[in-house]
Amino acid sequence: MQADPIRAPARAQDLILRHRVNNYRAGDMERRYSALGIAEDFFVNYGFVTADLQTLMHPRAGVSRWSATRKAQAQALLAFVGERGSVHPREVDAHFSLGSVTNYWGGASSATTHLLDSMHYRGLLRVAQREGGIRVYAVQEHAPISLDAAARRERIDTLVDVVVRKYAPLPALSLSGLVSRLRYAVPQWRRELKSALIRAKQRLAHTRIDGVDWYWPADERPTANRPQDIVRFLAPFDPVVWDRRRFELLWGWAYRFEAYTPTAKRQLGYYALPLLWLDRIVGWGNISVRDGALHADIGYVGPFAPREQRFKHEIDAELDRMRAFLALES
Repeated sequence: MQADPIRAPARAQDLILRHRVNNYRAGDMERRYSALGIAEDFFVNYGFVTADLQTLMHPRAGVSRWSATRKAQAQALLAFVGERGSVHPREVDAHFSLGSVTNYWGGASSATTHLLDSMHYRGLLRVAQREGGIRVYAVQEHAPISLDAAARRERIDTLVDVVVRKYAPLPALSLSGLVSRLRYAVPQWRRELKSALIRAKQRLAHTRIDGVDWYWPADERPTANRPQDIVRFLAPFDPVVWDRRRFELLWGWAYRFEAYTPTAKRQLGYYALPLLWLDRIVGWGNISVRDGALHADIGYVGPFAPREQRFKHEIDAELDRMRAFLALES
């Protein structure tokens, strides 16, 4: 499950879970994290994975080598974390004061935070818990393994199947893109991903519609389920929304995540939540909390809201569910 730090009105992981866990409240996963048997790691995106899935990805090899200086810093930091059991990034920064580095977005980040992230990705550290959304780290060890070609293929195919089961049905280009993104999960096997894609296309269910090839798990029957007649506000990274290519093919309009778009250029809003009604994405909502009350600014793809009589009732019901999720008064 993908993670995102923006809280509008809650973090993406909480917005995703509220549709899938009964009586879920914002922050429940963070509060119960240490008891859930899950881990934070990079799969096809950064987020939360089961312990079994994490085991399939480690130990990671094929990551770019550190300089001698960087390696020495990592060893010192690892010893520091080991002595304390778990550490907050500000403790590390206060102890080592390594300065700053340029981050992915071109801004400045703490060099110690950057090193913690790198050590976490390499499997030297794990996220023990979060405090106010900030990762607290502890030492982690992944036992070295030696896999023959058949065992590697089995692991890679399992990873591909996890991706497909999460995001299917997938148009062919999206399937190829997601399998390619496994190079972040298993950089040590990135050269084997092309053959993994070929195997996946051979074992997955498949059909062609309007010239587009679609793939999904062979044991799923896409026509077996009927859409529920309830309204749902979905997170921008919800599996239903995540594949923008599929989104446009299915619903005929382009959804864009605009949190990092300049205000004047936004069309949907800072953190627009796609609005699902039956089996259609009919619009979007920007939801916020001001003075303890929920505010919703809703837009629709067409000139009007859906005309079904039940739709307005279900909009009100979904806003009430959002209030309960955020622990606001109805």
